[in-house]
Amino acid sequence: MTTETLPLSDRPPSRVRNIATDRPWVWLTAGWRDMLASKPIALAYGGAVCLAGWVLSLLLFEVGTLWAILPATSGFFLIGPLVAAGLYEASRLRAEGKQPTLADMVGPFRRNGGQIAFIGVALLVIHLFWVRIAGLIFMLFFGLNGIPSLERLPYAMLQSDQLLPFLVIGTGFGFVLAAASFAISAVSIPMLVEREVSALEAITVSIQAVLENWKAMLLWAALIVVFTGLALVPFYLGLVLVFPLIGHATWHAYKDMVVR
Repeated sequence: MTTETLPLSDRPPSRVRNIATDRPWVWLTAGWRDMLASKPIALAYGGAVCLAGWVLSLLLFEVGTLWAILPATSGFFLIGPLVAAGLYEASRLRAEGKQPTLADMVGPFRRNGGQIAFIGVALLVIHLFWVRIAGLIFMLFFGLNGIPSLERLPYAMLQSDQLLPFLVIGTGFGFVLAAASFAISAVSIPMLVEREVSALEAITVSIQAVLENWKAMLLWAALIVVFTGLALVPFYLGLVLVFPLIGHATWHAYKDMVVR
Protein backbone atom coordinates (compact mmCIF):
# COMPACT_ATOMS: atom_id res chain seq x y z
CA MET A 1 0.00 0.00 0.00
CA THR A 2 1.30 3.40 -0.92
CA THR A 3 0.57 6.70 0.70
CA GLU A 4 0.34 9.79 -1.47
CA THR A 5 1.08 13.20 -0.07
CA LEU A 6 -0.23 16.26 -1.78
CA PRO A 7 2.14 19.23 -1.98
CA LEU A 8 0.96 22.41 -0.33
CA SER A 9 2.10 24.40 -3.34
CA ASP A 10 3.20 23.72 -6.90
CA ARG A 11 6.16 26.05 -6.39
CA PRO A 12 9.52 25.08 -4.92
CA PRO A 13 9.97 26.32 -1.37
CA SER A 14 11.41 29.78 -0.99
CA ARG A 15 15.06 29.98 -0.05
CA VAL A 16 16.91 32.64 1.89
CA ARG A 17 20.19 34.03 0.60
CA ASN A 18 22.98 34.90 3.03
CA ILE A 19 24.04 38.53 2.65
CA ALA A 20 26.80 40.81 3.87
CA THR A 21 26.28 42.80 7.04
CA ASP A 22 26.45 46.15 5.28
CA ARG A 23 23.73 45.41 2.69
CA PRO A 24 21.14 47.71 4.37
CA TRP A 25 23.06 50.70 2.98
CA VAL A 26 22.55 49.29 -0.51
CA TRP A 27 18.82 48.92 0.18
CA LEU A 28 18.59 52.53 1.29
CA THR A 29 20.37 53.68 -1.87
CA ALA A 30 18.02 51.68 -4.08
CA GLY A 31 15.03 52.87 -2.05
CA TRP A 32 16.11 56.48 -2.53
CA ARG A 33 16.23 55.97 -6.29
CA ASP A 34 12.74 54.48 -6.28
CA MET A 35 11.44 57.33 -4.17
CA LEU A 36 12.85 59.97 -6.52
CA ALA A 37 11.43 58.13 -9.52
CA SER A 38 7.94 57.94 -7.97
CA LYS A 39 7.67 61.29 -6.20
CA PRO A 40 3.84 61.61 -6.25
CA ILE A 41 3.47 58.20 -4.62
CA ALA A 42 6.19 58.90 -2.06
CA LEU A 43 4.72 62.28 -1.10
CA ALA A 44 1.21 60.85 -0.90
CA TYR A 45 2.30 58.06 1.42
CA GLY A 46 4.61 60.18 3.52
CA GLY A 47 2.05 62.98 3.82
CA ALA A 48 -0.73 60.57 4.81
CA VAL A 49 1.41 58.99 7.54
CA CYS A 50 2.43 62.43 8.84
CA LEU A 51 -1.22 63.51 8.93
CA ALA A 52 -2.15 60.32 10.78
CA GLY A 53 0.46 61.18 13.42
CA TRP A 54 -1.03 64.65 13.88
CA VAL A 55 -4.56 63.28 14.22
CA LEU A 56 -3.43 60.62 16.70
CA SER A 57 -1.60 63.14 18.88
CA LEU A 58 -4.55 65.53 18.81
CA LEU A 59 -6.96 62.80 19.87
CA LEU A 60 -4.72 61.70 22.74
CA PHE A 61 -4.32 65.31 23.84
CA GLU A 62 -8.09 65.87 23.78
CA VAL A 63 -8.81 62.83 25.96
CA GLY A 64 -6.04 63.73 28.42
CA THR A 65 -3.78 60.74 27.73
CA LEU A 66 -0.74 62.56 26.44
CA TRP A 67 1.47 59.95 28.10
CA ALA A 68 0.17 57.42 25.54
CA ILE A 69 1.70 59.23 22.57
CA LEU A 70 5.00 57.34 22.86
CA PRO A 71 3.52 53.81 22.85
CA ALA A 72 0.92 54.82 20.29
CA THR A 73 3.51 56.19 17.87
CA SER A 74 5.35 52.89 18.15
CA GLY A 75 2.70 51.79 15.70
CA PHE A 76 4.88 53.35 13.00
CA PHE A 77 7.38 50.58 13.72
CA LEU A 78 4.83 47.78 14.21
CA ILE A 79 2.25 48.27 11.46
CA GLY A 80 4.35 50.39 9.10
CA PRO A 81 5.25 47.37 6.91
CA LEU A 82 1.56 46.79 6.22
CA VAL A 83 0.87 50.42 5.36
CA ALA A 84 3.85 50.39 2.99
CA ALA A 85 2.42 47.60 0.78
CA GLY A 86 1.71 50.14 -1.96
CA LEU A 87 5.33 51.28 -1.88
CA TYR A 88 6.49 47.70 -2.37
CA GLU A 89 4.18 47.51 -5.38
CA ALA A 90 5.70 50.69 -6.80
CA SER A 91 9.21 49.24 -6.52
CA ARG A 92 8.04 45.97 -8.06
CA LEU A 93 6.56 47.75 -11.06
CA ARG A 94 9.69 49.87 -11.51
CA ALA A 95 11.79 46.70 -11.55
CA GLU A 96 9.60 45.48 -14.42
CA GLY A 97 10.24 48.68 -16.34
CA LYS A 98 6.82 50.19 -15.65
CA GLN A 99 5.94 53.58 -14.22
CA PRO A 100 3.67 53.09 -11.17
CA THR A 101 0.71 55.34 -10.45
CA LEU A 102 -1.33 55.95 -7.33
CA ALA A 103 -4.06 53.73 -8.76
CA ASP A 104 -1.60 50.81 -8.87
CA MET A 105 -1.07 50.98 -5.12
CA VAL A 106 -4.19 48.94 -4.37
CA GLY A 107 -2.94 46.13 -6.62
CA PRO A 108 -1.46 44.00 -3.80
CA PHE A 109 -4.76 44.02 -1.92
CA ARG A 110 -6.68 42.92 -5.00
CA ARG A 111 -4.28 40.07 -5.74
CA ASN A 112 -3.55 38.75 -2.27
CA GLY A 113 -5.58 40.92 0.07
CA GLY A 114 -6.73 38.15 2.40
CA GLN A 115 -3.20 37.00 3.24
CA ILE A 116 -1.90 40.56 3.60
CA ALA A 117 -4.85 41.32 5.90
CA PHE A 118 -3.96 38.27 8.02
CA ILE A 119 -0.51 39.68 8.73
CA GLY A 120 -2.03 43.13 9.22
CA VAL A 121 -4.33 41.79 11.92
CA ALA A 122 -1.39 40.07 13.62
CA LEU A 123 0.62 43.32 13.63
CA LEU A 124 -2.38 45.31 14.84
CA VAL A 125 -2.94 42.88 17.71
CA ILE A 126 0.72 43.25 18.72
CA HIS A 127 0.38 47.04 18.59
CA LEU A 128 -2.84 47.12 20.66
CA PHE A 129 -1.30 44.70 23.16
CA TRP A 130 1.71 47.01 23.49
CA VAL A 131 -0.49 50.08 24.05
CA ARG A 132 -2.41 48.19 26.75
CA ILE A 133 0.78 46.94 28.42
CA ALA A 134 2.27 50.44 28.31
CA GLY A 135 -0.84 51.81 30.01
CA LEU A 136 -0.65 49.20 32.76
CA ILE A 137 3.05 49.88 33.33
CA PHE A 138 2.39 53.63 33.50
CA MET A 139 -0.41 53.15 36.04
CA LEU A 140 1.76 50.80 38.08
CA PHE A 141 4.56 53.36 38.45
CA PHE A 142 2.73 56.69 38.37
CA GLY A 143 -0.95 56.07 38.93
CA LEU A 144 -1.08 54.60 42.43
CA ASN A 145 -1.17 58.03 44.09
CA GLY A 146 -3.25 59.71 41.41
CA ILE A 147 -2.19 60.72 37.92
CA PRO A 148 -0.80 64.27 37.79
CA SER A 149 -2.57 66.82 35.65
CA LEU A 150 -1.60 67.05 32.01
CA GLU A 151 0.36 70.26 32.64
CA ARG A 152 2.36 68.74 35.51
CA LEU A 153 2.81 65.28 34.03
CA PRO A 154 6.25 65.72 32.33
CA TYR A 155 7.69 67.54 35.37
CA ALA A 156 6.22 64.97 37.79
CA MET A 157 7.70 62.10 35.82
CA LEU A 158 11.15 63.71 35.71
CA GLN A 159 11.05 64.27 39.49
CA SER A 160 9.88 60.75 40.28
CA ASP A 161 12.33 58.12 41.45
CA GLN A 162 10.20 55.65 39.49
CA LEU A 163 11.21 57.10 36.12
CA LEU A 164 14.27 54.89 35.58
CA PRO A 165 12.59 51.54 36.36
CA PHE A 166 9.57 52.68 34.33
CA LEU A 167 11.77 53.36 31.30
CA VAL A 168 13.74 50.12 31.72
CA ILE A 169 10.68 47.87 32.05
CA GLY A 170 8.70 49.73 29.41
CA THR A 171 11.58 49.64 26.95
CA GLY A 172 12.11 45.95 27.64
CA PHE A 173 8.52 45.04 26.86
CA GLY A 174 8.57 47.28 23.81
CA PHE A 175 11.78 45.71 22.53
CA VAL A 176 10.39 42.18 22.76
CA LEU A 177 7.19 43.08 20.91
CA ALA A 178 9.03 45.16 18.34
CA ALA A 179 11.47 42.29 17.70
CA ALA A 180 8.58 39.87 17.19
CA SER A 181 6.85 42.30 14.84
CA PHE A 182 10.05 42.89 12.89
CA ALA A 183 10.75 39.19 12.46
CA ILE A 184 7.19 38.56 11.27
CA SER A 185 7.04 41.43 8.79
CA ALA A 186 10.64 42.00 7.64
CA VAL A 187 10.05 40.43 4.22
CA SER A 188 6.66 38.72 4.54
CA ILE A 189 4.47 41.52 3.16
CA PRO A 190 6.78 42.27 0.20
CA MET A 191 6.66 38.55 -0.51
CA LEU A 192 2.85 38.59 -0.48
CA VAL A 193 2.90 41.60 -2.80
CA GLU A 194 4.94 39.68 -5.38
CA ARG A 195 3.73 36.11 -4.94
CA GLU A 196 0.44 34.37 -4.28
CA VAL A 197 1.57 32.43 -1.22
CA SER A 198 0.02 31.98 2.19
CA ALA A 199 0.65 34.37 5.04
CA LEU A 200 2.08 31.56 7.16
CA GLU A 201 4.62 30.68 4.47
CA ALA A 202 5.60 34.33 4.11
CA ILE A 203 5.99 34.71 7.87
CA THR A 204 8.12 31.56 8.04
CA VAL A 205 10.42 32.86 5.31
CA SER A 206 10.60 36.26 7.03
CA ILE A 207 11.66 34.77 10.35
CA GLN A 208 14.19 32.55 8.56
CA ALA A 209 15.62 35.58 6.74
CA VAL A 210 16.02 37.47 10.01
CA LEU A 211 17.65 34.55 11.82
CA GLU A 212 20.05 33.59 9.02
CA ASN A 213 21.09 37.20 8.38
CA TRP A 214 20.80 38.49 11.92
CA LYS A 215 23.80 40.82 11.70
CA ALA A 216 22.53 42.62 8.61
CA MET A 217 18.97 42.65 9.95
CA LEU A 218 20.15 44.03 13.28
CA LEU A 219 21.77 46.90 11.40
CA TRP A 220 18.63 47.32 9.29
CA ALA A 221 16.39 47.41 12.36
CA ALA A 222 18.70 49.96 14.02
CA LEU A 223 18.62 52.17 10.92
CA ILE A 224 14.82 52.00 10.84
CA VAL A 225 14.61 52.99 14.51
CA VAL A 226 17.09 55.86 14.14
CA PHE A 227 15.61 57.23 10.92
CA THR A 228 12.04 56.97 12.17
CA GLY A 229 12.91 58.38 15.58
CA LEU A 230 14.54 61.41 13.99
CA ALA A 231 11.56 61.78 11.64
CA LEU A 232 9.17 61.92 14.61
CA VAL A 233 11.07 64.73 16.35
CA PRO A 234 9.87 67.61 14.11
CA PHE A 235 6.27 66.67 14.92
CA TYR A 236 6.15 63.84 12.37
CA LEU A 237 7.21 66.01 9.42
CA GLY A 238 10.27 63.87 8.77
CA LEU A 239 8.00 60.93 7.96
CA VAL A 240 7.12 62.59 4.67
CA LEU A 241 10.54 61.46 3.41
CA VAL A 242 11.57 58.71 5.81
CA PHE A 243 8.48 56.51 5.51
CA PRO A 244 8.59 56.08 1.71
CA LEU A 245 12.38 55.72 1.82
CA ILE A 246 12.20 52.82 4.27
CA GLY A 247 9.24 51.34 2.41
CA HIS A 248 11.04 51.21 -0.92
CA ALA A 249 14.25 50.00 0.75
CA THR A 250 12.33 47.16 2.42
CA TRP A 251 11.35 45.87 -1.01
CA HIS A 252 15.00 45.71 -2.02
CA ALA A 253 15.82 43.94 1.25
CA TYR A 254 13.27 41.29 0.34
CA LYS A 255 14.61 40.86 -3.19
CA ASP A 256 18.15 40.68 -1.83
CA MET A 257 17.46 37.90 0.65
CA VAL A 258 14.60 35.80 -0.69
CA VAL A 259 15.06 33.72 -3.83
CA ARG A 260 12.84 31.10 -5.42
